[in-house]
Amino acid sequence: MPEQGKCVFCDIVAGKAKAYKIYEDELSMCILDIHPYTKGHCLVISKRHVPWWHELTDEENVSLFKVAQIVSNKMMEAFKPDFIFLYARGRRIPHTHLFLIPTHSGDVLDKFFNALENFQEAPQMLTKLKTHEEMEEAARLLKI
Repeated sequence: MPEQGKCVFCDIVAGKAKAYKIYEDELSMCILDIHPYTKGHCLVISKRHVPWWHELTDEENVSLFKVAQIVSNKMMEAFKPDFIFLYARGRRIPHTHLFLIPTHSGDVLDKFFNALENFQEAPQMLTKLKTHEEMEEAARLLKI
């Protein structure tokens, strides 16, 4: 656990910092992001201070992604987006959090992903990653 008062998400979980709480269960909490990309942009946080989602217990991971699913379904109903963008962070604020962002065709994230996909398919340095040898090596290194 970080020093008291040093992690904003720990303070939110403890009720010491204000947040717009959307949903919670025993292990996870969903709040509105205070710097939203789109209306309804939320963060799902683990109640226990852990920097990275893959360091959570199995039960905490089930909770984290279950809360994300529940809130995403509500977002689909409330905002009618094309999709809900989900990504995990822990770098700037070293406490596991999933971004849930309702995304519509043509908005800033849609444009970003279109540009990123074009980038992913084009540059020589990334094209090299698609060779049979590189794919075989990556599969070998990741195989469980």
